[in-house]
Amino acid sequence: MKLLLLLVCLAAFASASDVLDYSGPDFEDLVKEHDIILVEFFAPWCGHCKKLAPEYESAATTLKNNDPPVSLAKVDCTSDNGKETCSKYGVSGYPTLKIFRQGEFSAEYSGPRQADGIIKYMKTQVGPSSKEVSTVAEAEKLLTKDEVVIFGFFKDDDKLKQTFQKVADKQREDYTFGHSSTEEVLNKYGYKDQIVLFRPKKFQSKFEEKALKYDGPSESYKLEKFIRDNYHGLAGHRTQGNMQQFKSPLVVAYFKVDYVKNIKGTNYWRNRIMKVAEKFKDKLNFAVSDKDEFGSEMDEFGLTAKDDKPAFGAKNEQGQKFRMEDEYSPENLEKFLQDLVDGKLKPHIKSEPIPESNDAPVKVAVGQSFNEIVMNNDKDVLVEFYAPWCGHCKNLAPIYDDLGKKMENEDEVEIVKMDATANDVPPNFEVHGFPTLYWVPKGKKDKPIKYEGGRELDDFIKYIAKHATNELKGWNRKGKKKKSEL
Repeated sequence: MKLLLLLVCLAAFASASDVLDYSGPDFEDLVKEHDIILVEFFAPWCGHCKKLAPEYESAATTLKNNDPPVSLAKVDCTSDNGKETCSKYGVSGYPTLKIFRQGEFSAEYSGPRQADGIIKYMKTQVGPSSKEVSTVAEAEKLLTKDEVVIFGFFKDDDKLKQTFQKVADKQREDYTFGHSSTEEVLNKYGYKDQIVLFRPKKFQSKFEEKALKYDGPSESYKLEKFIRDNYHGLAGHRTQGNMQQFKSPLVVAYFKVDYVKNIKGTNYWRNRIMKVAEKFKDKLNFAVSDKDEFGSEMDEFGLTAKDDKPAFGAKNEQGQKFRMEDEYSPENLEKFLQDLVDGKLKPHIKSEPIPESNDAPVKVAVGQSFNEIVMNNDKDVLVEFYAPWCGHCKNLAPIYDDLGKKMENEDEVEIVKMDATANDVPPNFEVHGFPTLYWVPKGKKDKPIKYEGGRELDDFIKYIAKHATNELKGWNRKGKKKKSEL
């Protein structure tokens, strides 16, 4: 009997969740119990919902201990009562996330879908943009949080305080702010009319200050720049939720980064990286990222982490990619960084092999041959970026092949295609969906034009006839076929 009771308790513990299940008939009564609550409307069979589930659960666990706490709930839209709730709130896809305040729908959730991003976003939705503290105990609680905190100590400088508040209001979704004007807090920390960036213990090292004072003027854009430049420090922890905060030129070290279960092991490598990075901090930005979280990004660099040592990839301001070929050592890393700064490295281009023959009417470009076929030839080029699995691309394929045949006798026009999933797309071509087509005029190769016309053969011919640098041999400018000369 005791064994059975123990197993029941263990099962209950294992299934415990910090995400509230509001799939029942009392949804509206339950959400009224919260000043603010984030609700996920989901379907059990939905792949995106399954992917979100562990992130959502992790965020719920953290946010329930926030000050003030923020609750996360879910509604199963396939359940009897859940269907009615989801219909009432206009849920048409899964997962859909909505924010409710005092029981009323407030806003669609538009934040990240990773745990740290959800946490940061929802923290910004509650309370003031900067937490005011009045006692040393409150200050210590805030300043020992597991995150960077920008704290204002104010006594007489109202202008600095106004600037601080303005920046906090603007940046509350990205950073955590606190402030105090209490004498005991100012005396305890030894600051007066100053703004200080405090690093959490897990990120502290001998290579940078634990607390960094802002010494600039009372101008919001200057304070914003100070925060932006110093928030992540010499080598910040880059995640899927904050990666947009890291600017190029950026060098990323990929290894097993775990600031929850293995802080010591993570900082073992981070400190060694920082020792070398310190020499290049005025020219390069640095970050550490978990090799599993960024596995697909590592693939883009052609990188693999060996023997638990970091692997290094870099991007310059033009979006070109570089990778450190040698195994990590301080000496190899320093040489890689110096060569990167000196412009001695050859960019890494993700590419399929160059085709042995390329005689079809539609030329095949790959990463390594794109410049030769598209950018450096003396022809106007229509290039299609496609994905092999894309249904629209498959439908376009026979039409595009016919276009290639029609243009075979045009000496100054090339029809090209490239698999954008297997090859790097150059930075000046934006590809967000498939197929995406660009017209690249021979005299303006640096200014490709996104093709927005129809997808029928006649549409393409008319477009090319109109936009060709020199009039086509077979069609006039209106796309009418010319009569053959006898």
